[in-house]
Amino acid sequence: MDKIKAVTDHIQFTKNFRSATAEEWYVFIPGFKDPATGGAAGKAIVHYNLYGNRDMFINTTVILDDPGLFTQENFQLVYSIADELVNRLVGYADTLLSVHAGGNSYNAEYKR
Repeated sequence: MDKIKAVTDHIQFTKNFRSATAEEWYVFIPGFKDPATGGAAGKAIVHYNLYGNRDMFINTTVILDDPGLFTQENFQLVYSIADELVNRLVGYADTLLSVHAGGNSYNAEYKR
């Protein structure tokens, strides 16, 4: 738990792209990096589906590139990272989450 808290407390992200219906964020995770570039360990894509004036549903995709996050022993860490990203970037809106992290990939649904 201490390792997970140390990582999730220090996650940083920067917005790479924004349009009227989507945002893309680079995700910097302590101790992990993109093996090809040495940069951000992943990215989060937040896509807004707007229905009328009040109803909104959000599709969020998290793509993690560091192979260290693909191992079975890091599943709980990947889950915690994705949960922290949803909490920080999306908040309390209804959200479909898709996490791509090798063998630790999964889908989830957040409902208010």
